[in-house]
Amino acid sequence: MADTEIRTARTRIVRTRPDLPLTLTESGPEDGPVALVLHGGGGPATVQGIAAHLAARMRVVVPTHPGWNGTERPDWFTGVDDLALAYLHWLRDEDHRDVLVVGSSLGGWTAAEMALRDDGGRITRLVLVNSAGVDVPGEPIRDVFALDPREIGAYSFHDPARFAVNPATLTEEQITAQKANMATLRALCGDPYMHDPKLLNRLGRIRIPALVLWGESDRVVTPAYGRAFAAAFADARFVSVPEAGHLPHIERPAATFGALDAYLAGTAVATG
Repeated sequence: MADTEIRTARTRIVRTRPDLPLTLTESGPEDGPVALVLHGGGGPATVQGIAAHLAARMRVVVPTHPGWNGTERPDWFTGVDDLALAYLHWLRDEDHRDVLVVGSSLGGWTAAEMALRDDGGRITRLVLVNSAGVDVPGEPIRDVFALDPREIGAYSFHDPARFAVNPATLTEEQITAQKANMATLRALCGDPYMHDPKLLNRLGRIRIPALVLWGESDRVVTPAYGRAFAAAFADARFVSVPEAGHLPHIERPAATFGALDAYLAGTAVATG
């Protein structure tokens, strides 16, 4: 199969139960090991760089979380535990094993919840990128629901000017979609805000090696929060990415992917 063919993205809908359709976009070789890449509140576009990087050697699956980008979310689907279980059920239904799970922000929280519940041992590698999901005393998670888009950018990026979006350039359709995505984020993570109060104390039960990547300039979830997150695992390495904020794979892809590749190769990674 030609290189251009194996990397062509393909989208399908699967159901882990009749009322829960999951939209999955896949790229990379169809017979390759599976990498499940989970997006944060900004939607699947925010993790496309990670997907493209991994697709050279893995079958990469990027779900659109139910409720994002106009996808269906059942009324009962109201928590990150629902996300985690939905993706675990999909792994089981299709009998995927030796799975890498990479999660950004909300996706990292979901990935951690998946690893904690993975009784079948299907997940063997775990990467969290500026993840939310735990309660760290003295390091509160920034309340994004209280911020306008400009403020979210200021707290999220090392260099906000590079990624600033002029609201005047957005279409009504784009504005409506953004508001709907934020409403879904609030439904899943609004109370308690952006964390599971019990998760931090349970992470030690996860035995697979984890990589916790963190942009040093993140002011949504701070590096100190990230270090506490990593320290709670039985086997995790914390790596900081300089001159990057909440989305280091977008601001500093070379440094981020270098750390990711070293982790996948089982080599030492410089910690921050």
